[in-house]
Amino acid sequence: MQYRALGNTGLMASEIGMGCEGFAEDDYRMCGRLFDEAEQLGINYFDLYASDPRVRSAVGDALAGRREKFLIQSHICSVWRDGQYLRTRRLDEVKAGFEEMMGLLKTDWLDVGMIHYCDALKDWEAIVQNGILDYAVALKRQGRIRHIGLSSHNPQVALKAVETGEIEVLMFSVNPCYDLQPAGEDVEQLWAESAYDRQLINMDPDRQALYETCQRRGVGITVMKCFGGGDLLDAELSPAGAALTPVQCIHYALTRPAVSVVLAGAHSVEQLQQSAAYEDASDAERDYAAALAAFPRIRWQGHCMYCSHCAPCPQRIDVADVTKFLNLALAQGGAPETVREHYAALEHHAGECVQCGACEKRCPFGVAIREDMKKAVEVFGR
Repeated sequence: MQYRALGNTGLMASEIGMGCEGFAEDDYRMCGRLFDEAEQLGINYFDLYASDPRVRSAVGDALAGRREKFLIQSHICSVWRDGQYLRTRRLDEVKAGFEEMMGLLKTDWLDVGMIHYCDALKDWEAIVQNGILDYAVALKRQGRIRHIGLSSHNPQVALKAVETGEIEVLMFSVNPCYDLQPAGEDVEQLWAESAYDRQLINMDPDRQALYETCQRRGVGITVMKCFGGGDLLDAELSPAGAALTPVQCIHYALTRPAVSVVLAGAHSVEQLQQSAAYEDASDAERDYAAALAAFPRIRWQGHCMYCSHCAPCPQRIDVADVTKFLNLALAQGGAPETVREHYAALEHHAGECVQCGACEKRCPFGVAIREDMKKAVEVFGR
C-alpha cells in the first residue's frame, strides 16, 4: 500500500481508503470483517458518514485495540432521529450527535471531523451563521478533532469553504463524467441523462479551479463516487457511452491535483480486495487516457489530463508535473512561493525542452505541450 500526505495535515493516509457502505450488512458483522481485511491490506483511512447508531457501534467494536492503526474521517451534522438518518444544521442536534458518535466509537478524537454534505451556498452560510463552523473550530482546539473537513459535490460551494482557511480536508466527488459537469446544488444532475445530451468537452472550470486551489493551499481531497455508483463500470449505464475499469477510475482520481485518498465502498471483503489490487496493477492497467480519448459521447481536447502518455521525454522532463505546476500558477495569476518551490524541486525543468515534439505525437488529447513548456519558462524562469 502506498501512502500520501493528506494535504498539510501531517497525516499519511493510504491512497486507497474504505467507505462505510457495507458496514451494516450481514447484521453489522461485515464491519469487523472489513476492518480486519483493511488492516491486512495496509488501508489505514476510512470514512464514516452513516449516523445509524448500530453502524457506529460496530465500528467502535472493530477499532477496539487498534484505534491508532486507523485514521477516522467521521461526519458531524449527520445524526439519527426517529430511526433514520438526518442532515442537520441545528447546533444543539449537531452537538448531541457528536457526543453520541464519540461514545459509540469509543474514541477520544477524530482525525478528521467532516462537516457533512454541503452543496448549496445558503447551506454553507447556515453552517457559518448557526455556529457549526465555530463549533468545529472549538472541537479542534480541544483536540477532539485533529482536522476540520467538509463534504460536498458542488465545486463553487467547496471553493468558498476552502477559501476561509478553516477547511483542511475536502471530501469531494471525482470521476471523469462528474468533472465535465458545471456546478449546481442538485447532486442528481451530475448523473442525469439530460445533462449529457449536449456535447461535453473538457473539465468544468469551477472543478479545475477547486482542485488547483486545494493543491495550492495544502487542502487534501478524499474522493467519493469515483465509480459513479458503479455506472462508470458498465458501458450501458455510463453516460460516456463506454466503460472504465475500477483501476482506471481510481487512477484518474489519484492523478487529480490535491487528491490524497480514494474512498472505495465495499460490500464484501472481496470488493475491498479488488480496490486494493490497484496497488499491484501495471501501468497499462492503470492507463485511462486511451479509454477517455475514445469515449463516443464526451471528449477532452487540448486539456492536460496528467496521464503521462507524453513520456518518455528525451530530456527527462516530467511533462505532467511541469504542466500541473504551470496550471496552478496561471490560475493564481502568478507563481505562489509554494508552487515555485515545488517546481524548483523537479529534477528537470521546462527550459531544458528542445522542442522536438515527440510528446505531442503521443498525447491522446492534442495538448500543445511545446507551447506549455515555453509558458513554464516564462512563469518560473527556467
